[in-house]
Amino acid sequence: MNQMQKMTQAAQQVGELLKAKGQLLVTAESCTGGLIGAVCTEISGSSAWFFGGVISYANEAKVRGLSVKEQTLLSFGAVSEQTVREMCAGALQLGGDIAVAVSGVAGPAGGSAEKPVGCVYIGWQLVGKEAEVMRFQFSGDRQAIREATVLAALNGIKETLESGQK
Repeated sequence: MNQMQKMTQAAQQVGELLKAKGQLLVTAESCTGGLIGAVCTEISGSSAWFFGGVISYANEAKVRGLSVKEQTLLSFGAVSEQTVREMCAGALQLGGDIAVAVSGVAGPAGGSAEKPVGCVYIGWQLVGKEAEVMRFQFSGDRQAIREATVLAALNGIKETLESGQK
């Protein structure tokens, strides 16, 4: 099974869980550039469980589109737990019942000692709950990092929906 098939399968499982619960997914994507939403909307009938999302690639888009505080970006950077936490909250303000947010360094440039290429923060938040944010270190080229991020994001949504804890 190739990576696209894995992502599609994970999105189908997320869709089934969301439909069973009568819930909608909303996304806030930076380094994936809308790939989570694209994978979800490849599935026929996804409008029953996919609300939509924001591609907030530039910091200004995070501020205007998702209400991320400028001070958060200045203090911690776009690739940080704090920013992803605010991206989740901002996405839920748009609609939906569960948010996923991603921000990272897909490369090949842009990395640093503290946040090397492949460093990605992913957050998940159910309405009325605190966001859970995890840091990942993916490897490979830009496309591999983006695809690994999508797969991890979708798997985290499944875990969140199944446990109701995140």
